[in-house]
Amino acid sequence: MRVKYWIYKQKISLSLRLRKMMKCICSGEQLRIEDIIPSSESLATRDYSASGYSSRAGDDAKADTSNIEEAESSLRESGILNYEEARALLGRLEYQKGNIEAALHVFEGIDIAAVVPKIKLSIARRCEIPRRNSLSDAIPPMSMHAVSLLFEAILLKAISLQALGRFTEAAQSCTVILDTVESALPDGLHENFSADCKLLETLNKAMELLPELWKLACAPQEAILSYRRALLYRWNLDVETRSKIEKQYAIFLLYSGTDAAPPNLRAQAEGSFIPRNNIEEAILLLLVLLRRYIVNKIVWDPSILDHLCFALSIAGEFRALAHQVEELLPGIVVRRQKYTTLALCYYAEGDDMVSLNLLRNLMNNRDNENGIFELLLAAKI
Repeated sequence: MRVKYWIYKQKISLSLRLRKMMKCICSGEQLRIEDIIPSSESLATRDYSASGYSSRAGDDAKADTSNIEEAESSLRESGILNYEEARALLGRLEYQKGNIEAALHVFEGIDIAAVVPKIKLSIARRCEIPRRNSLSDAIPPMSMHAVSLLFEAILLKAISLQALGRFTEAAQSCTVILDTVESALPDGLHENFSADCKLLETLNKAMELLPELWKLACAPQEAILSYRRALLYRWNLDVETRSKIEKQYAIFLLYSGTDAAPPNLRAQAEGSFIPRNNIEEAILLLLVLLRRYIVNKIVWDPSILDHLCFALSIAGEFRALAHQVEELLPGIVVRRQKYTTLALCYYAEGDDMVSLNLLRNLMNNRDNENGIFELLLAAKI
C-alpha cells in the first residue's frame, strides 16, 4: 500500500508540473524554473528520499520523472524554460506514450525558423577556439543540452510524420537538422563534439533516416544525395554506423534502377578515381567494406561478398573478383564456394585450364561428391 501511495503521489506531482508547462505554452510566456522546481533538488529525488522506500519503487516511477529531471538540468543553466523547449519536452512525452498525432501537434508549434539561427550560433561558438579578452563574446545563446533537446524534437517530428505516411514532409524536417549543422560547421564536426553523446546520437539517427524517407517519398535522386552527404561530410561517425550507411547505399545503387550522376567532390586529389556510374560507385563502397573487415574493424557480413560478386560480374571484372576472393581470410567462405566462384571467374576470362584444374581439385575432395553444378561446369569446359 505504501508503494502504491508513493507512485500515486509521483503521478500527481508530475501532472501538476505538466499543467503549468501547458499553460505556459498556451500563453506563450516563459516559465521560470522556480515555478516548477521549488528547490535545487529534483522533486522526484526529494520525494524518493523522504519516503524511504526501496529502490524498486524508485525504478517504477523513474520512467515518469526522467524527462522532467532532464529538463531541470537544462533549466538550471539559464533559469527559464522557453516556449520551444517546453514544446520539445512535452512532444517527446506524448511520443513516448504512443500518441503520435498529439506529439506531432505539439512539435508543429515549435518555430523552427526562429530557433535555427540560435542553434547555429550555439554550435559554432561551441567549437570556437577560445580567444583572449573575448570570453563574453563566446557565450552561446543556447546550451548544448537545449540544442540536443530541440534537435531530438525535430527528429521525432520527422518520425511521427513518417508514421502518418507524410514522407516528403518527414524528409524535409529531417533535412533541417543536417542543414543547420553543416551551416554552423562548414569544415565538419570537431573532435570535442564527442562529449555531446546525445547530440551525436541524434545526428546519426537523422543521417540514417533521411535516405530512407526520400526512398519512401519516391525521390531516388534525393536519396542518393542524402547518402553521399552522410559519407562525404565529416560527421564523426562511428565505424559501425558508417559501414551500415555504405552498405545500404551500395544496395540502393545496384538494385534501385536509378541512374546516379557522378559525385561532385569539392576537394579531390589530382588523378584520383571518380566513379562514373552506379556500378562503379557500388563496387567502390563494397571494396571499402571488405577492406575494413580484413583489418578487423567490422564483423563479417556475408552479404557484402554476395553484392560484390554481382556488381563485379555486371561490370565484367571477373579477374578482379577472383583476386578479391583469393585475398579473403581462411574460414570466411567454405572451400566449395570459394573454388566454384574462382572457377566461374577464370572461365569467364577465358582461362579454361585454370578453371578446370580448380574444379578437379574440388571434386577430388570426398566432401564434395555431390557437386552436380561443378560436374556440369567441368563437362562444359
